[in-house]
Amino acid sequence: MKADSIIFDLDGTLWDSTQAVTATWNAVMRQHCPGARAEITRQEILGCMGMLLPDIGRKLFPAQPPAVQQAMVQQVCRDELTLLEKTGGILYPRLEETLRLLHEQFALLIVSNCQAGYIECFLKAHRLERWFCDFENPDRTGQPKAGNIEIVVRRNGLRAPVYVGDTALDGQSARQAGVPFIHARYGFGQSDDFDAVIDSIDQLPGILEPAGR
Repeated sequence: MKADSIIFDLDGTLWDSTQAVTATWNAVMRQHCPGARAEITRQEILGCMGMLLPDIGRKLFPAQPPAVQQAMVQQVCRDELTLLEKTGGILYPRLEETLRLLHEQFALLIVSNCQAGYIECFLKAHRLERWFCDFENPDRTGQPKAGNIEIVVRRNGLRAPVYVGDTALDGQSARQAGVPFIHARYGFGQSDDFDAVIDSIDQLPGILEPAGR
């Protein structure tokens, strides 16, 4: 597959932050609605990865009024950024060496359905800023993932981008944006519609060829 750039999803594609995210949701739940339900599990958080933040609040706390859901989402966003900036998450094996190799031939970018500051935590905590030229999220633009893919493509003048993600939503978003989709099968989600598939991040250099060659 030929490309001049690679746009990555974040959760389930580049790192696993579910331990910190789960802990934050439980702390906020105990503050806002103690006794409302049992502890949120990591498995539940995995089922929310890739969703827009308001949708996560509705899924985890359907019985709570919208104002409570919104207040909880806002606090989770603040608190998890504070935690993740310090602790980071779990990087997938051989991530940095793969990014270093890819950076030699492709522009690298991130588009994730996260709050503003979340991608920055990933980059700062793991000192990966040098490998990425741009990133985007719906908190800054008000756009869903497909729209944000289109934004970074236009903003960076990308001619032959691909999108790498782990969920069916990632694949749908890439299709809507007119970008080939590479399914990261090792991640959190599943997809049956993709142009290529990888079972580890270090397989990516083997399936991509710089456009123009």
